[in-house]
Amino acid sequence: MSGNKKEAVQKPYPKILKNKFYLYLTEFFSGMSVMAVELGASRLLAPYFSSSQIVWTIIIGTIMIAMALGNIFGGKSADKNPNPDKLYGRILIAGVWIAAIPFVGKFAVMGISALLVVTVNTNFLIWAAFITCMVVFVFPLFLLGTVTPSLVKYTVDSLDDSGKTVGMLNASNTIGSIIGTFVPTFISIPTVGTAITFLIFSGILLVLGIVYFVSSKRGVVRVTASALLFVVCCGLSPSMGFAFWEKDLAYEGESVYNYLQVKDNDRRTALSTNVLFGVQSVYMKSGELTGMYYDYAMAAPVMADTDDTVDILILGMGTGTYAKQCMEYFDGVTAEGVEIDEKIIELSRDYFELPDEVKVTAYDGRAFLNVCDKKYDVIMVDAYQDITIPFQMSSKEFFSQVRNRLNDGGVMVCNMNMRSKENDGINSYLSDTAASVFSEVYTVDVSGSTNRELFASNDPKMIERFREKSAALENGELYSLMSSINDGLTKYEAGDLILTDDKAPVELLGMSVIDDLIQDELEYYKKRFKEDGIQGLLET
Repeated sequence: MSGNKKEAVQKPYPKILKNKFYLYLTEFFSGMSVMAVELGASRLLAPYFSSSQIVWTIIIGTIMIAMALGNIFGGKSADKNPNPDKLYGRILIAGVWIAAIPFVGKFAVMGISALLVVTVNTNFLIWAAFITCMVVFVFPLFLLGTVTPSLVKYTVDSLDDSGKTVGMLNASNTIGSIIGTFVPTFISIPTVGTAITFLIFSGILLVLGIVYFVSSKRGVVRVTASALLFVVCCGLSPSMGFAFWEKDLAYEGESVYNYLQVKDNDRRTALSTNVLFGVQSVYMKSGELTGMYYDYAMAAPVMADTDDTVDILILGMGTGTYAKQCMEYFDGVTAEGVEIDEKIIELSRDYFELPDEVKVTAYDGRAFLNVCDKKYDVIMVDAYQDITIPFQMSSKEFFSQVRNRLNDGGVMVCNMNMRSKENDGINSYLSDTAASVFSEVYTVDVSGSTNRELFASNDPKMIERFREKSAALENGELYSLMSSINDGLTKYEAGDLILTDDKAPVELLGMSVIDDLIQDELEYYKKRFKEDGIQGLLET
């Protein structure tokens, strides 16, 4: 102690640590990397576990745990042994680990999921996402969590300016975090993909560590090993797609909103978004019906009170399956769509032969209704994907906007895609909410799938008109389809489970249903494991 000053840094340290700008850079890039890894984690997990708020909660929660533990450890370590070699060594390890995530992380997802298949009975997705986060992301972010308390040790010269110095460190971290939030989302992931994004921020951390050790003229082994491992990861990670078991994808890529893959064969072309094992859009090359929910939704134009033309709006256009089918099977149909993902719109033209005359607006469906002044005969709501259900497109206020954009005698058709034998919670809420806006609500379960189509109108003659027009259809395939739909139509008895913009727990409700669906699927794998052991499970 000299006067009111206290030496906080024990000398000697490498000369580079006397340069506070370098220390602030370390703090800046560590904060940037934390946020980049967090956003990268959401993209890595989305194809397997969805991109729902539940998965985001798990990611944020586990990362905060890692950072808190890192702060505690870093502070104790800095007080006990304030050796900067240890800090920058940890940064090197974190950098290498992050570089390996796109490659190793996908195997971790598969391995953890396989283990949980035979051990977990409920909340499979929650457990799988949580354990994956703990295994893959906690360690490198724990190491990055040690950066701030360690840098305080090297940056604060005296108690007189300690507040200012710590404030500058925190500001550097925060500014880095801000940039690390925007760059992956709007630049690197859409441009070069998730794997390269991990490698970019990994490389930044490695450069920080290498600069320190090279300037200090030590740590040759650490630097060399880190550089070699990074080069290996650069070779492995980008070459391995999310669906690494698929060998014949026509397209695999990422957009601002989604992981995307296109499968193509002689019979059909199919698009999957985020969830690897589902199909969001399909193009039948022969022009035949898809055998999916799109076919059932074609009852809506038959129900609508129209003369020679039918004007259709699709919210959640995808690649245009519904629009093309309606135009193929009905005369006088005009269709336009709203699709939030511009990359999907591009794919619709490149792979799915969506006609140029079909207008597609790149916009959020609810926001489109806010500015739309046109009315339609049919509005198709097809924006629900597993548990990723936009709450703003499931509320009473949303369905009211849909109603206001329908012509007199117009019909809304809504695809509800989660139906299980034991649990119908989310569909009951969606149906009750729609019934609070429309006087006529009918549902029909799609054969051979978990989908249910809901038809709603304020025209009491909707079903009577449907039956009359169906009976007059000349196309045998279409006539047979409408007869099957008519047999399954059920008038919905409204309840009081109303979703609003203020309260719409759609993801928790959806998680409950999808958990039941997963359990039904897992029974097969559990049986195979019981009969044939781990080898049988791996073969499956």
